[in-house]
Amino acid sequence: MADPALSPAAVRRTSVVDVLLLAVAVAWGSTYWVAKELVSQDTVLAVLSVRMTLTAAALGLILVMMRKRLKKTEAVVGSVLGLLLSTVFTFETFGIAGTSATNAGLIISLTIVMTPVLETVVGKRKLSRLFYLAAVVAVAGVYFLATGGAAASFGFGDLLILLAAVARAVHVTGMHRLSAGRSVDSLNLTFVQMATCALVFLVMSSLWGTPTTTYAGTMDGSAALQMAYLVIVCTVFPFFIQMWAVRKTSPTRVSLLLGTEPVWAAVIGVTLAGDVLGPVGIFGVVLVLAGTMWGQRLELQSRPANPTATRKPEDVHAPTA
Repeated sequence: MADPALSPAAVRRTSVVDVLLLAVAVAWGSTYWVAKELVSQDTVLAVLSVRMTLTAAALGLILVMMRKRLKKTEAVVGSVLGLLLSTVFTFETFGIAGTSATNAGLIISLTIVMTPVLETVVGKRKLSRLFYLAAVVAVAGVYFLATGGAAASFGFGDLLILLAAVARAVHVTGMHRLSAGRSVDSLNLTFVQMATCALVFLVMSSLWGTPTTTYAGTMDGSAALQMAYLVIVCTVFPFFIQMWAVRKTSPTRVSLLLGTEPVWAAVIGVTLAGDVLGPVGIFGVVLVLAGTMWGQRLELQSRPANPTATRKPEDVHAPTA
């Protein structure tokens, strides 16, 4: 029920914000299906190279239009974070090529509980015992999901997605710590990260698998549309929606709405990607979603009240596969 103190106009603004944030969560949930349709084991690095290059080009054009200048600090911090992010994309996309879209979207959601645990180790921050219980529930869900779905056991693709979740937790933690106390522009930082990833994958694709130029030359209309979807709908659009939404609502609300990503990944994986889940697999899905969303709520409740300690909108989620 809406707060009676809110005016009808304020309620409408809140509803628009919520719808757009849910649209971002749905887009992110769909990336695993779209990426799986787009890649094969031989083209993973080439696909990533093309995607990151186009994303960096789009963000660079926006920077020019906004007349933003890149500072040395942003270039250095962004390059380090870009190297970490390229590791995330490498594990994640090779994993997607070797597992189902549903498994990928749900296993990667463990980042939600891994990141706060890593922050406690690095920053000596305390979490409630209930949070660790939620983490155990989520991990148990991954076990049942991986062993009770279409596959009979935890496959190599699932392992790569799990490693991607760990790498993403490191990236998110690193983003928070490296940017803390520094005057950095979020758009500039994102551009440098994407440009760094583009360079990394351009070099890597020339050493293994299909070269970028060869892959780009064989892209048909369907592949071009899928690539445009990943670049515009799943990367550029979400960034600006997050930046806008956090000024219209609370960072906690932003985080919780975007945290529904694994729900949409599971729905899209089963309905559109044709993933098959038996009773044990469905039980695993329920545990993963319950554990990650419960853990996210507990973690947000434990954050300091100081606004400067609040999570930035762009830190809620790293770009997804």
